[in-house]
Amino acid sequence: MANSNLIELRGVSKDFKGPERQRITVLENLHMALHDGEIVAVLGKSGAGKSTMLRILAGLVPPTSGEVIYRDKPLRGSEPGISMVFQSFALFPWLDVLENVKLGLEARRLDPGEQHRRAIEVIDMIGLDGFESAYPKELSGGMRQRVGFARALVVEPDILLMDEPFSALDVPTAETLRDDLLDLWRERKIPTRAILMVSHSIEESLLLADRLLILDGTPGRIKAELPVRLPHPRDRNAAAFRALVDRIYAVMTRPAPEAVAPLAAATLGIGHRLPGANVQQMLGVLDHVREEAGGERLELAELADELEMEIDELFPLVEALELLGFATVGGGAIRLTQTGRVFLEADILERKVIFGRALLERVPLARHITGAIESEEDHRVDEERFLSELNEFLTDEEAERVLEVVVAWGRYAEIFAYDYDSGVFSLEDPTAEETTD
Repeated sequence: MANSNLIELRGVSKDFKGPERQRITVLENLHMALHDGEIVAVLGKSGAGKSTMLRILAGLVPPTSGEVIYRDKPLRGSEPGISMVFQSFALFPWLDVLENVKLGLEARRLDPGEQHRRAIEVIDMIGLDGFESAYPKELSGGMRQRVGFARALVVEPDILLMDEPFSALDVPTAETLRDDLLDLWRERKIPTRAILMVSHSIEESLLLADRLLILDGTPGRIKAELPVRLPHPRDRNAAAFRALVDRIYAVMTRPAPEAVAPLAAATLGIGHRLPGANVQQMLGVLDHVREEAGGERLELAELADELEMEIDELFPLVEALELLGFATVGGGAIRLTQTGRVFLEADILERKVIFGRALLERVPLARHITGAIESEEDHRVDEERFLSELNEFLTDEEAERVLEVVVAWGRYAEIFAYDYDSGVFSLEDPTAEETTD
């Protein structure tokens, strides 16, 4: 069955109901197939729906439209041939290692002796020999994640799905576990016939995968598919490897074909998903670009290496800088704009003025909030009004996150004040109108 499709997404979209019962689309019209004998990595900006896609493939979440085909039949709920490893270790603290691993076999109705044999076998294979009777609290993070892998592999799945399985681990532990998994895969010590993983690390994806899928947009769509033909073991310092890293950054920062002026303020609404970027970190990125490249083109791969950031950390920052007009991003590189240069050269108070001007000109939600405050006689507005308005476009959780972002940006710029205890927005300077009359 070489190169056959083990599982497919055919026109899959996923909607969730918002708090006002409106439909919020997370994924739209996904088509993809996972083939026998390959590892595929899924990359994408935060909020692109990567984890939702993985859960649909696992049968944990049904698609709103389209279908999932597993072994030539529609997938209806979870299947024993599909296992999943989560970012969190997800172990039961009251069960020891052996008992946690055996949980994966309960639905198989195997006799206790067979369950014990298979659990011991996979525990040994995954490198946990001698820890069968240990409880999760006795194990390091890396060992707890090995238990998660053992529990997923003990059922001998066709397909192993992994949702950022190494991100909660320190770098040396993650590298060791990743290398061990790759060795088991390449030496055919596990029966798994295909692996699909979601990752926030471009380098990690290139070290493992035979093919990359890049998810982008809101709702998420598959933006690009890239083969990785480098032989194993892969050297992250090799020229071909670095060239692929640069190419992926270029693809991820390339506008979608249908996008027209994606960051123009006129095209955005108050429900735009603002990137979760800290103002001081944005300043740090701008300053680094100026120091390293004089504000001229600096490769994002180089910037990520120098700042020791993964894409989930770096992309919100560069997206915010582009949104505010302080930088341009494209072709895998970042450049300072003239406004960005002026912003950097200004003193603290001038920076606040420049930032506030950018907010009001380029972020509709910030402009909407200040307008609402000014229109009230007492210049006070409860946050529930804005959360309710955001809920027309976003889920509860995302609405709260976006409001938190604009609060942080607006308070830095001093375009409004916000009281966390009462949840009330007000003018930064309530006496401003009186002093100007």
